[in-house]
Amino acid sequence: MTRLTILTAALVALSAPLHAAGNHDGGHDGEMAIGQPGDPSQVDRTVEVSMVETEDAEMLFEPRDLSFEAGETVRFVITNTGMLEHEFVLDTMEEIAEHKEMMERFPEMEHDDPNALRLEPGESGEIVWTFADDGTFEYACLIPGHYESGMHGPLVVN
Repeated sequence: MTRLTILTAALVALSAPLHAAGNHDGGHDGEMAIGQPGDPSQVDRTVEVSMVETEDAEMLFEPRDLSFEAGETVRFVITNTGMLEHEFVLDTMEEIAEHKEMMERFPEMEHDDPNALRLEPGESGEIVWTFADDGTFEYACLIPGHYESGMHGPLVVN
């Protein structure tokens, strides 16, 4: 390799974390395997989800598992009743694992995806989602250490 090739490769490698550490934006604009952003005027039902920590240092979602019908549009009303910042992300198990790995490298990454919401203690927010294909998916908090503390659950679409 020439010096120019090595220098170029080094600069590209060093600049990658700068781009990745920014805003996780635009990755999920359209339809995903789990579905797509829903029309708020077409909601079939509302599901309330709480994010909480226990005295035993578990971090949990309540309810602990979710089930929906293909084609159903759901309004998730998500409330962080805990003492720490948490997030709610719904996706395929593979995408959750990939996103979790990225969050471990860039824990301050901001999200701007329709399938994710990050909340400070006491905050509430909403996601409106239309589920597409049948399957078993997952919802999780991907802030480093939270998934391992129990903050994830199955999401089944029948």
